[in-house]
Amino acid sequence: MIRDEWARLLIKHGFIKGKARSKYKKNENGFYEAVRGEPDPSDADMEEAEEVNIQAFTEKGFTKYLPTGYPDPYKRYRLIVEASKLSIEETYFWLLNYMRESASFPYIDKITDIFSASEQSAFWGAAQSRLAIQQDRASQYFKGMSEMIKQLFQLVRELRILDEKLEPRRNWGKVKAADVALKGEYTDLVENRGGQIQPGSIYHLAQQVGFTILPDLFFNTHVYSLSEIDKKVDALRFNKNVKNVLRRKLYAFVNWKLRTDKELEKRRIFTLKYLRQHWNVIKTYMSWVKPYLRNIARMQMSKEHIESPDIISAFETSMLEVELLAYKETKGSYYPCIIASFKYRTRPELSFQQDQYAHRGPIHVGRVEVSLRSYGWTKEQIQAYKNFKKDEDMLLLGMVDDSVKAAMDALGEELEKYLWEAGEKEFEEKMKAKEAAAEKKRKEIERRMGLGVGMLEPFISVFKGAGEMFSLFVPAPSSKGKKKKPKGSAKEAAKTAASQMYQMYKNYKKAHGMLSW
Repeated sequence: MIRDEWARLLIKHGFIKGKARSKYKKNENGFYEAVRGEPDPSDADMEEAEEVNIQAFTEKGFTKYLPTGYPDPYKRYRLIVEASKLSIEETYFWLLNYMRESASFPYIDKITDIFSASEQSAFWGAAQSRLAIQQDRASQYFKGMSEMIKQLFQLVRELRILDEKLEPRRNWGKVKAADVALKGEYTDLVENRGGQIQPGSIYHLAQQVGFTILPDLFFNTHVYSLSEIDKKVDALRFNKNVKNVLRRKLYAFVNWKLRTDKELEKRRIFTLKYLRQHWNVIKTYMSWVKPYLRNIARMQMSKEHIESPDIISAFETSMLEVELLAYKETKGSYYPCIIASFKYRTRPELSFQQDQYAHRGPIHVGRVEVSLRSYGWTKEQIQAYKNFKKDEDMLLLGMVDDSVKAAMDALGEELEKYLWEAGEKEFEEKMKAKEAAAEKKRKEIERRMGLGVGMLEPFISVFKGAGEMFSLFVPAPSSKGKKKKPKGSAKEAAKTAASQMYQMYKNYKKAHGMLSW
């Protein structure tokens, strides 16, 4: 990763030089963005260190301090151990146990764990066979999820159609237009199926002499129960034959409406429950596939390692990169933090196992480069660093969430409304807030439409304006209060971490017979 990309990621997560902080603001997602224009890579608080030996150059003022992609530390120590027959796994566990036990860092998080091997090595084949198993399982879950998301659209569409059919039924008896709409549906879809006028239907009888007025009577006689039909029809001043046919048609219509109401309501409840079950299955698949995606991302070979000159395809070599973040709480807001980075260039040796034992573990021998960095960070900065490393390393998990999010965006608010109605608690707050906003808007419209309020509105506005002018001279009491300043000092916390880091560095060299002072 080039320097500018590192710098943009550091700025995004808040690792900005003190003088440049005024150029950036925190957005609603918790990330930092430039107030104007694009982020300036030179504003990133990035470490530049002696990655290679500095030599005397002919050009004046020219040095070889290189960007590392890490936030600028208070102190840094570097240790390189190389031995042809020494297991370098011991270095990792010695430093890990020292931080945990001797230095008393109770919180140690593994930030990075990447492995790469040369293509012709025996270990590459074993790693790829395991990777293929994970990829096969993940692809099966993806296939199932794609089918489920596809069916999600059909279920929401079916619920939308059911709501359209139920809308006039729910307003039947309140609005005459609902009764007319249902009668139109009855004559078009029940009596005259297939788009043709059927014998015995209202429009077919209207073509006969004496029954021409039947459609007008049917649509303009509003009856909402079976017991009211005789009373309504008997009050009409028409001949007995027309009234008998009208009585029969109204009875059939009301009976059809009442029975299909129950059927449609039950069908809607069933579809809602099925939609919720469908949604829960998708979420279950998401939770199942994420570990496989995480394993795939970690088991895939690093492109930077594969293209490194330290790995040759014909050699039995491998490269590993591990990073730990250790921190502990203090009385203040700043925590002493140590970042330990391990870069291995090793030759894995597989021990012989009988009975075709497939998953035998290798012993790594070769070279390890350890970098120790000390910081004084708050909880927010520790979390920001973790997010920074996630953005840098693992972007694969976003595939699942993005696909489901895209489906939800395409379906709009209807999916959330139906899931909330079905009992999903995750959408409860959002839907209640929308209902409250809609209710507030409705009351405001009713208030403005009121006669008394409308007449007094100009005078009320004048007094409101005077109150706003007066409030300019009287400061309003602050509701939020002052923002608490962090206790302690970042420099003091970094000093504490640097002191313990030096003891770990010195004791490791002593324990392994190296030169130390």
